[in-house]
Amino acid sequence: MNWLKRISVISLVASAVVMSGCANQTLPTATPRASLTTDVNDYQYLIGPGDQLTIFVWRNPEISGTFTVRPDGKVSTSLVEDVDVTGRTPAMLARELEEQLSTFINNPRVTVSLSGFSGPFSEQVRVIGEATNPRAISYIQHMTLLDVMIRVGGLTEFASGNSAKLVRVVDNDQKTFDIDIEDLIKDGDISKNVDILPGDVIIIPEAWF
Repeated sequence: MNWLKRISVISLVASAVVMSGCANQTLPTATPRASLTTDVNDYQYLIGPGDQLTIFVWRNPEISGTFTVRPDGKVSTSLVEDVDVTGRTPAMLARELEEQLSTFINNPRVTVSLSGFSGPFSEQVRVIGEATNPRAISYIQHMTLLDVMIRVGGLTEFASGNSAKLVRVVDNDQKTFDIDIEDLIKDGDISKNVDILPGDVIIIPEAWF
């Protein structure tokens, strides 16, 4: 019996060591991803997962239709399957579809329109922490910090707005900047307004009382 008990104890210890080793493993950190937009002064909306696409093929209504971009950034049409659409403008996608459909149709003419704008994750602006409605929002050309705060409903009563941070990928390097949101929206100091770029992350901490 003692021998059996020793085996049981050894087995339990071994199991605990294995479980401890698994618990101590660390996950790799998220990879900073730069915005797909190369020139915000000439900003064009890029298609992303969740967007609704209307693809119209002239004189071919049977292959035209409305499609939802899948989480993998693709759509499937009746003639062309698994078309990669994310990160493209509607005009770019239309030209690519024309090229692919030319295998089946003589001189196809394609028009692509959008609804339900979400855009690629790399283009969305994320607000977390002590905003009234923290969330990810689609970037709009010439968006500023004030525009973003209006979209998320301002600060909560517990926010430390002047301790907020803006995280941005610059030349594939993640950088953090100080922003004074409280001075901007509570004191009306418009000099604290800053330009927002696609992919920015705004972090608003809670105040220490």
